[in-house]
Amino acid sequence: MTIFQSVILGIIQGASEFIPISSSGHLVLAPFLFGWEIAPKEAFIFDVLVQVATLLAVIIFFWSDLRDIGKALVKGLLEKRPFQSPKARLGWLLVLATIPAGLAALLFKEKFEAAFSSPRSSAAFLIATSLILIVGELIGKRIRNLDQITWVDALAIGVIQVLALFPGISRSGSTITGGLLRNFDRKSAARFSFLMSVPVMLAAGLLAFLDLINSPDLWDQLLIYLPGFAAAAVVGYLAISWFISYLSRQSLYIFAGYCALFGSLMLYLTWA
Repeated sequence: MTIFQSVILGIIQGASEFIPISSSGHLVLAPFLFGWEIAPKEAFIFDVLVQVATLLAVIIFFWSDLRDIGKALVKGLLEKRPFQSPKARLGWLLVLATIPAGLAALLFKEKFEAAFSSPRSSAAFLIATSLILIVGELIGKRIRNLDQITWVDALAIGVIQVLALFPGISRSGSTITGGLLRNFDRKSAARFSFLMSVPVMLAAGLLAFLDLINSPDLWDQLLIYLPGFAAAAVVGYLAISWFISYLSRQSLYIFAGYCALFGSLMLYLTWA
């Protein structure tokens, strides 16, 4: 991987992590489309590291929410009343929602890593993302807000997030759809999706770091990865801001259409 490739892929990651078009799928398909030869192991580590960059964007954007949730969690534990406030309760529900994907990632890490070397699979999963988004829009009643979330809601959204471990299945798309299927309005579903990305991305970033420190070319790789990391963080912050505003007025159908078209095109090119 070159610095130029790192920056381009970082921009792609930042733009597509929170918009429901699958950043992991695009990071697999972009090198194929551009004719870039990037080793699967290197591509996987870079993918997770730039996800950490977009985690930084989430933390900055939702800093006040995360700070209040953290304070409420600590206060609840100290007072031995962990669910005493809505913020503390939301914090524990975010933890619950991350457990299914965390367990799946630990148990089947090699299988998910292997999927990152298959552009054809990523293209097919992009089409699956399109179907997921359409189902959420058609079935969801959008009559609930985040204040009404229960442990059943959090667990259901967390289970759906397991699908996003495959490149091409959008994490934000699957979790927002999970919220819509539980009848949350789009903005509430997106807010919970973005907040629950924090522990998931932290865990994924730690795994990638452990892989990276065992690499014989550690410092050379870091010099290449850092520009992509910075690009992903800046573009990711801008994407969150735009997408939250967009969901206040519009549906997810345009993203479903994009995933279907781009996935179909890439599927054709991988078979050609």
